[in-house]
Amino acid sequence: MKKNIGIDNILFFDLDGTLVDTNLSNYLSYKKAIKSVTNKTINQIDENQRFNRSILKKVQPNLTDSEYEKIIQLKEEYYKDFLEHTKLKQSVVNILLQYSKTNSTILVTNCRESRAVMTLDYHRLTKHFTRLIFRQINNDNLKINKYQNAILYLNISPKLVIAFEDEESEINDAKNAGIQVINPTI
Repeated sequence: MKKNIGIDNILFFDLDGTLVDTNLSNYLSYKKAIKSVTNKTINQIDENQRFNRSILKKVQPNLTDSEYEKIIQLKEEYYKDFLEHTKLKQSVVNILLQYSKTNSTILVTNCRESRAVMTLDYHRLTKHFTRLIFRQINNDNLKINKYQNAILYLNISPKLVIAFEDEESEINDAKNAGIQVINPTI
């Protein structure tokens, strides 16, 4: 969809996979954490698939709860060791750089705050955001719709929002939150 961005539009940017390709650094962080906790080496199943907690359970099905939690904790700590393996998604970064001068630009991510800020700072992107909104969990310890949460938190109309997102389930969340323009070509 061809879209002109107006001065009233608010731009929402996802981080992982949208602004920055973090798959390799994420995988290497998990790999090091798994090795630290279990003394086992893993190999990535699919380079194009993001290694996450669900995949961790598949490749290490016999982890105790404490081992699982320790791996998650260490993965976050080790991430800084692999920042050089992150890569900017230049076409989306260019949009951020151009419109951060005239529009509200909001990071809306399910990434934890420390890792998101570390990644943005590494790539010198932090200063281009009006506001940063990080992973939110509800009272049942479940992830919530980050787009709906951001719209409510900022008290804005979803019709003003243009979202940049790479993950299909998150695109559906954006649509469910009433965002009508997602990943436009400029």
